[in-house]
Amino acid sequence: MLEQDVIVTTKYGKMPTFAVCPEGPGQYPGIIFYMDAPGIREELRNMARRIARAGYFCLLPDMYYRLGHLRFDVQRRDDSMMPAILAAMSSLTNAKVMDDTGGLLGWLDGQDKAKPGPVGCVGYCMSGMHITNAAAFYPHRIASAASLYGVGIITDKEDSPHLFLDRIKGELYYAFAETDRSVPPHIPGGCSRCRTARLNSEIAPHPVPLPVNAVNGARERCREACRCPSFVIRGLVPVIRVDGRDKPGHDEWWS
Repeated sequence: MLEQDVIVTTKYGKMPTFAVCPEGPGQYPGIIFYMDAPGIREELRNMARRIARAGYFCLLPDMYYRLGHLRFDVQRRDDSMMPAILAAMSSLTNAKVMDDTGGLLGWLDGQDKAKPGPVGCVGYCMSGMHITNAAAFYPHRIASAASLYGVGIITDKEDSPHLFLDRIKGELYYAFAETDRSVPPHIPGGCSRCRTARLNSEIAPHPVPLPVNAVNGARERCREACRCPSFVIRGLVPVIRVDGRDKPGHDEWWS
């Protein structure tokens, strides 16, 4: 695998990003992997590596770069850390993340190892909203978008991601935990608006525990939940079709 920490230029400034792709010859479709609220850490880098291992050029941006070099010691997290994590999460806006997405797409376009054309994106927890917006604001580039435990997809704000569904041309996949107090009960059903908007979409509840950022001491259960590959495999079908390769085996993803 080829790995490097790179700097992506955005409208705001310089965004540190982890880039990884296979070492072999050829070009690989791009994937933007938007982080969850606890931010950049080795677990997310490992997820990016697993995506790349299946034949993709994966970017994991540090979305908190406007705040400086921000890292949370998630393994030792307690209740006192949550206000800081939530404050960092609240510093992001849909507009900021979409500006950053434009920078990421531009950076991919300049890489010899990145295949030109359609791109996929994956959003983990807080970034379920961001993959939805990315598909809406970059409809001619985002061929597929997948959300795992996504939040903020349907809100009462004027820039709520669900309001822009009619712009989306790609394929969407939303996976929700069977129990997750961060997601109101009506939200998974509300995502069925994707269907009424005539989008190629799928909403799937997974019988797994809620993610680690919702419950202290649930790291092992969260890690097990993240082994479920279906949201990535099915969500990225359009990208795989474009590339002409077979769908990767389950053990190539989160195992």
